Amino acid sequence: MTDIVKKLKSEMQDVLENNILRFWLEKMIDHENGGFYGRIDGHGQLHPEAEKGAILNARIMWSFSAAYRVLGKQEYLEAATRAKDYFIEHFIDYEYGGVYWSLDYMGNPLDTKKQFYAIGFAIYGLSEYARATGDREALDFALQLFDGIEEHALDRENNGYIEALTRDWQPIADMRLSEVDANYPKSQNTHLHIIEPYANLYRCLKEFQATSSCNYVPSIGAVLPLDITVPRELFVRVEAALRNLIGIFTHKILNPGTHHLDLFFEMDWTRGEGHLESYGHDIECSWLIHEAALVLGDTDLLKRVEPIVSSIAKASEKGLNPDGSMIHEANLDTGEKDDDLHWWVQAETVVGFMNIYQYFGDDEALQKAVHCWQYIKQNLIDWDGGEWYWSRYANGDLNTCDDKAGFWKCPYHNSRMCLEIIERDF
Repeated sequence: MTDIVKKLKSEMQDVLENNILRFWLEKMIDHENGGFYGRIDGHGQLHPEAEKGAILNARIMWSFSAAYRVLGKQEYLEAATRAKDYFIEHFIDYEYGGVYWSLDYMGNPLDTKKQFYAIGFAIYGLSEYARATGDREALDFALQLFDGIEEHALDRENNGYIEALTRDWQPIADMRLSEVDANYPKSQNTHLHIIEPYANLYRCLKEFQATSSCNYVPSIGAVLPLDITVPRELFVRVEAALRNLIGIFTHKILNPGTHHLDLFFEMDWTRGEGHLESYGHDIECSWLIHEAALVLGDTDLLKRVEPIVSSIAKASEKGLNPDGSMIHEANLDTGEKDDDLHWWVQAETVVGFMNIYQYFGDDEALQKAVHCWQYIKQNLIDWDGGEWYWSRYANGDLNTCDDKAGFWKCPYHNSRMCLEIIERDF
């Protein structure tokens, strides 16, 4: 391991524990109403009556579960368990299945639509908790939610997954993930955050099988001896879905002419209006597709996927700035750029280029990752108040209008960046 990588690992662990996770442990636990608060604004002001989002809470669950699995600290397990218990008690829709989009601050359902992006993150958090603890209940719920996505979101005519439905799984007019997204039935972003939890769920099942410690059967509350292994049928279903998702990215979402990922689609995969390039999603997708293929462990698949991984990462460099940062996205039709320097884009830039360095032996990719990390340290981390700011504007000014913690600002992209660098064997 090079001295550069050793230094990266050391700095990442320090930021993870003393800047990111400490912030959430000390400032975001809701001792009055349970779970975690819904918002701290960009000026550090707590809003205790803010709504609580499924994405935020699932990402909290994932972050502390992964931190406990890697670092083994009891306080991380306690936070992960708090998040898991609250999520299961409040976000799971026990009447219709799936998860609510949001709750009020007291834990009552607020927005009950079924956004499959959020259900994907629920699988991600629950499967990571199961990986970290061996908890059968978390795996049970993760598999139920997997079944829900496959039953209600999978387009069996055209392939791919739709964006959203009503609480009782009926068509919904506004399928947008957020106000800044276009209203199309399919998106790259949702597929990205379905392939991500499916890969983690498959990895979880493999690990349970390898240790012969899985006591899972698809029935909540059932008890079997601890030496029961994972049923083969589960592997077949999750593996098939994961392989299909890789194919969707390489044959439907990837633009073969540009090597960027298109963003929005009609049901038949006609590209949505507007030629957009999202450089943060490009670099994030490059390593998440690679991760899915690596988890499957199929040598032939890897040979087909790895050139695509490399080409997507290379295409994302279009968004790099001389200072190492990466802009958000561009509209090629209008020439407009969203050149804000978002926290999550920078975090994914570091992981994506470190992945290229690790698996493709590209020393220039290592330098790109280190350069972006230097930008993060100097411009986005709040060394005094904890956590990271949302972004810097293109002119360098700090963005304090957007949240420090909130519906979309979670300990996920940045904690995952740190954990990926800590855990990988470079």
